[in-house]
Amino acid sequence: SADGELPPWTLRRLDAALAVDSTRYFITLSAGTFHKPLPVDAAGFPVFESVVAAQYLQRAGVDSSQVLFETCSYDTIGNAYYLRTIHTEPMQLRRLKVITSEFHMPRTQAIFEFIFSERFSTLDYELDFEVVSDKGLNEQVIAERRKREAESLQRFLARSGDVKNAAELHRWLFHEHNAYSLEGQREQLSSELLASY
Repeated sequence: SADGELPPWTLRRLDAALAVDSTRYFITLSAGTFHKPLPVDAAGFPVFESVVAAQYLQRAGVDSSQVLFETCSYDTIGNAYYLRTIHTEPMQLRRLKVITSEFHMPRTQAIFEFIFSERFSTLDYELDFEVVSDKGLNEQVIAERRKREAESLQRFLARSGDVKNAAELHRWLFHEHNAYSLEGQREQLSSELLASY
């Protein structure tokens, strides 16, 4: 949100993570969203969503040595890409549980299964997915977001089929993707959709 507070659907994801047995690391993802400016703190520094989420986990009793985060990603493809390149590959973390909201899961699962596939990594990843409810978003917002998610998933599936190796994935992200390329353009989203980011 504009003040850096986590919305209820994000807190629900974190609470689901806290309920998982035998978690070696909790890894929170995302600088924020590409669709609106990052909030800033009282000193004017950016407030990263993943850092606020990591602090929530720490306040809930998770030891700081078990909490990791990344502050590079601004969308789901970036979440998966930076998770893999910053944390899971260097640390050889193969078994991952991905927790997200119901409205977001179909696209999230497709993207994570793609990014963590054998075409980009020699690690034999095991992915598990857990859905949390969309409670906290009104029905109009949910309907608009689900529609957008479905459209985004179709675009992702159409484009990702052409990406055969890590070099092509890197080229796609940093030369074509709106959130990470120099020529990237922001979409104009409705206020209803923005409420879900």
